[in-house]
Amino acid sequence: MQTKRVIFEGKVQGVGFRYTTKDLARGFDVLGTVRNLADGTVELIVSGERAEVADFIMTLSKESAVSHHIKSVTEEEIDPLPDLKGFTIVS
Repeated sequence: MQTKRVIFEGKVQGVGFRYTTKDLARGFDVLGTVRNLADGTVELIVSGERAEVADFIMTLSKESAVSHHIKSVTEEEIDPLPDLKGFTIVS
């Protein structure tokens, strides 16, 4: 299992990014959260098997309907979050 914190920069707020992320997560065996940050970026916390997490992030950042809004992606591995259930949008 792996948990990553991913920051997406670009025009990623106000374009349906969080909803697209949540919808895309249904096709992967991952848990997590997605939320807008005050600085205009979007934060994704995603947990699952390494390959599944990598495929999810790649699909979101390269192949999704919002991928063209992304200017940069920063990933860091973090400690697992035991309270993750499903995939949710955090306001």
